[in-house]
Amino acid sequence: MSPRWEPNPDIRTGRHVAYNLHAHLVFVTKYRKEIFDDDMLKRCEEIMREVCGSFETELKEFNGERDHVHLLVHYPPKVALSKLINSLKGVSS
Repeated sequence: MSPRWEPNPDIRTGRHVAYNLHAHLVFVTKYRKEIFDDDMLKRCEEIMREVCGSFETELKEFNGERDHVHLLVHYPPKVALSKLINSLKGVSS
């Protein structure tokens, strides 16, 4: 290896691939009703982390307000983003 080359910890590698895929997801409550409190957001984050772990993805950031939550997900190319989102929405409801 070249001494000038320093590996970037954000770039994940596989056998034949190097990738850095992120998705910013926003889940909104129906009719934007303000139903989330701090306890619900903590539990929601735990659930989202479990689901991401089962898909071999990483939940980088989680943030929420009274009527929506934000997720920043780092995922491999073998994971279909639509399947991940369906699972996140299904389990969190």
